Amino acid sequence: MSVAIEQVPSAETTPRPIRRLAVLGDSTAVGLGDPVPGRGWRGVGPFVAEALGVAPDGYLNTAFTGARMRCVRTSQLPAAIAHGPDVALVVAGMNDTLRSDFDPASVAEDLGEVMSAFAARGTVVVPVRFHDHGRVFRLPRALHRALKARIDALNAAIEEVARRHGMPCLDLGALAGAYELSCWSVDRLHPSELGHRTLARGVTEVLSEAGFSVAEPVSLVCSGGVRPRTVDHVAWLLVKGIPWLWRRGRDLLPYAAGILLRSALAGREPEPELAAAPVAGFHDRPGFKTGTETV
Repeated sequence: MSVAIEQVPSAETTPRPIRRLAVLGDSTAVGLGDPVPGRGWRGVGPFVAEALGVAPDGYLNTAFTGARMRCVRTSQLPAAIAHGPDVALVVAGMNDTLRSDFDPASVAEDLGEVMSAFAARGTVVVPVRFHDHGRVFRLPRALHRALKARIDALNAAIEEVARRHGMPCLDLGALAGAYELSCWSVDRLHPSELGHRTLARGVTEVLSEAGFSVAEPVSLVCSGGVRPRTVDHVAWLLVKGIPWLWRRGRDLLPYAAGILLRSALAGREPEPELAAAPVAGFHDRPGFKTGTETV
């Protein structure tokens, strides 16, 4: 598996144990896409906790569906700080890209506050940089360009904040199988059980590189979850997928049209960076401009 990270320097030669883990973020952090009969959602958090050997009372998940990075800072951070984790996983930002008020500078500010609060207590934070989700959901070309532009801006912001705080960062797009259907649930928006396991393995590999001990690798053998059928994929597309695309399209289409128009006037292909707002610390990256359903 290929994992892109910003490695945290460590003077320690013996891997550090992780006794307390906090997971913050949106519906992916909640575990959507990996249902377990009679137990609700499972997902990345429990897989990471098990691999690290974290006891049940050492694991806390404050994530909720629809969360944006501001929600992580204002609603989830206090409880996570009180938990006193050795490591905090933050999976948030995609919901921000799907809103008309998207501003990577604000996302960076919120994530920076989250990292500062944890760092002051000795907690290592692992944020994620996102894959090109338009390749998974198969968006129309104009919407794909618009969404990719925002994801690129989001990733640049997240990477810069992680670098500034000396924190590791997991690249979801570099994970093996990131664009394979088997790693995605019926909605194509959330990882499947295999996708959650792959994400969890990536997190533990990043933590191992950062000097933490991993009790056992995350297994990629699916077990215990509900496996979707072909009819489930079709039903979701008709009942929820097309309505979701229509709602998001109404929000992103004006933005996508602006990108295409500026590119046509300039006589060149659209550049994703042209759609992003400036982020503090990105003055060496030209071309950032202000641009903004729940995942």
